This record gives sequence, C-alpha cells and structure tokens, in this order.
Amino acid sequence: MNRRTWIIRLAVCALAAHASFAASVASAADPEVVKIGFVGPLTGPVARVGKDLQYGAQLAIDEENAKHPTVAGKPVKFVLDVQDDQADPRVAIQVAQKLVDDGVVGVIGHYNSGCSIPASTVYHNANVAMITPGSTNPQLTKQGFKNVFRTMGHDGVGGVVAGHFVVEQIKAKRIGIIDDRTAFGQGLADAFEKGAKEANGNIVDREFTNDKAVDFRAILTSLKSKNVDLIFFGGLDEQGAMLVKQMRSLGMTAQLFGAGALKSNAFLQIAGPSGERTQDLEPGPALDKLPAAQDFGKRYKARFNQDVELYAPFAYDAALAMLKAIHDANSLDRQKIVDSLAKVSLTGVTGKITFDPYGDLIKPPYTLFQVEQGQWKSIKTVGGGA
Repeated sequence: MNRRTWIIRLAVCALAAHASFAASVASAADPEVVKIGFVGPLTGPVARVGKDLQYGAQLAIDEENAKHPTVAGKPVKFVLDVQDDQADPRVAIQVAQKLVDDGVVGVIGHYNSGCSIPASTVYHNANVAMITPGSTNPQLTKQGFKNVFRTMGHDGVGGVVAGHFVVEQIKAKRIGIIDDRTAFGQGLADAFEKGAKEANGNIVDREFTNDKAVDFRAILTSLKSKNVDLIFFGGLDEQGAMLVKQMRSLGMTAQLFGAGALKSNAFLQIAGPSGERTQDLEPGPALDKLPAAQDFGKRYKARFNQDVELYAPFAYDAALAMLKAIHDANSLDRQKIVDSLAKVSLTGVTGKITFDPYGDLIKPPYTLFQVEQGQWKSIKTVGGGA
C-alpha cells in the first residue's frame, strides 16, 4: 500500500467515525415524539366546532413544546394526532382504533356524546386516557370506565339546573320541550324535564325532531296551539337558530331556551333579529369576565387568526390536564397516565380542573347567557368552586 492510498483510507475512516459520533450525539439530543390524539367533527355541519376544539388543544401542545419538556429525564416533543369522526358513531369507533394503533398515550375528544360513548370502549380496552371537552351525556361516565374524563359539567347536572331555572327564575308557566333524538339532545331534554318537574313546572307538551331537520313548523304549530310561553330545545346551535326563526314567522312570542349548545356565532348569524331574548345555560364560568380567558382568546387569535368559536377553552384545559398527568406520572405508560389523570388538580382557562371517581368535573359551574342586540351576554353564573 503506497503512502497516498494509506492517507486516503485514514481520512475516510476518520470521516466515518466523526459522522457516526455526530449521529449518535444528535440521536441522543433529539426529543422523543409523543403522540396525543385529538378527535372531533372536522367535516360536516358542525366542523367549525370541531376545528375550534382542535385549535384549543393544539395551542396547549404548542405552548408546552416551547418549554422543551422532558419525561423521565428524556426530552420529548408532543404531537397532536388529529382525526375526523365526522360526528358519526361508526366512524368514531374506527378512528379511535386507529389512534390506539398509532400509539397515542391519551386522547382529547370526542365532541358529540353519540361518538364519545361507543369510542370510549375502544380506549378502555387499550388503557388509553380519554378527556372529552364537549360530550355532556351522563351515560358516558356511568359506564364505570376509569380512563374516561371530561372538562365540563354533564347534562345530568346542567339540564336539571336549567329546568329549575326556567320555573323558579324565569317563571315560565307553560313549557314545551323539543329534542333532536341524539344522545346529547334527548339526554339533555330528559334532564331538563326532570328539573322542571322537581320545581313543579308545567310541561304541556314534548315533541321531537332529528338532527338533520330544517323544517319545524308542524311541531311548532302544535306547541303554539297549546299556548306555550317557553320552549326548551335539546339540540345544537344551527338548528336552534332555524327553530327560533320559524317560531317568529309563525307569530310565536314564546322564549327559546337551550343548554350547552346554542351559544355560538353561528346561532347569531342564522337567527338574526329573531334570536333576541334567547337564553342558553352553558357549562363553565363566564369566560368573557375572566382575565385568564381573555388572555387565552388573544393567544388563540394570534395563533390561528380567528376568534374562539365555542368550546376551544375546554379543549385547551383538557390538553393541559393530559400534559400534567403525563408529567406527574413521569412516564409514557398508558395505565400510569390514566392513574395520574384521576388525581390531577389544576386551574385552567375554564376554572378548577379536578375529577370525581367517575371522571366528571367536581362542582362544575354553569353560566346563563342571553342574546341582547345581536350579541351573547353573560347574565349570571351558578355553581362552581372545588
């Protein structure tokens, strides 16, 4: 071997060793990717709500990653694994299984109770923590699954509170009820009816529709003939807006009252002047009066170039709770995260986040909103504390 060949080989070996060392150093420094699932309706009629929830969770993830987090002494990077359940229970089961197979350590979602309930079984079987920022049907947490949590009060409380309120505070004399026959809408209407009857309210009729309907004139004509002075609607905002427009076109002066779904920009845009005096009892405190929520709104708009639509703060807090559970457990083990989440205590944008043995929020607050001059205005908050 001549001197030139020997020098070339030596140089090649040195370069290879340097590259190997550099790669090993880079590998040691690169954070481990940790997937947290997000599921909501990202297409279809309520896609705007799903995107709002997604952005709320994403903001929490982004802010956490900016802190260069570690778990068990190793750097990690949290990534939101986003899936669309299309507000369809069958699709919800499919994407839940996909998230489990993707290796997520926890899930933020779903929005619709009709999706969360069947999907929760998939997560339960895989020991994956699930925090819903929007599903309020009481049956979700009555299944006895230790991995299921939510960051807002459920309808078994909120619906009953609403029932008492319309009788004892609004003094409604002849109440009509309409629900959309979804897990959310029917469950909410059932709870409202229970609360109204507990307060000795007079429910003169209960009608139902479906969550795809756009014409409510037949059932409204029936309610008008019974001289109702208040209609409770168990359903979502866009249908509620169409409902109140048709109420006014039929000459009805009855007040429309909802719980947990009417307060949105979409309701105001669709209902127009017909929406005046509509009231809605929403889970959570009066966010427009909380400095933390106002600051959240500014950060949200700066990041996504749009205002909060509806429930983004609840998704943000769900993500905060999941992240805290991971750090408290100091582990990426799914079961350890579930166990840690059950003991989580934090103050988020929406208030105190602590869970009872069923995974429900302890002492959740509710706020009454009313449409005044084309805007939702908070009237009063009931409940809350910890």
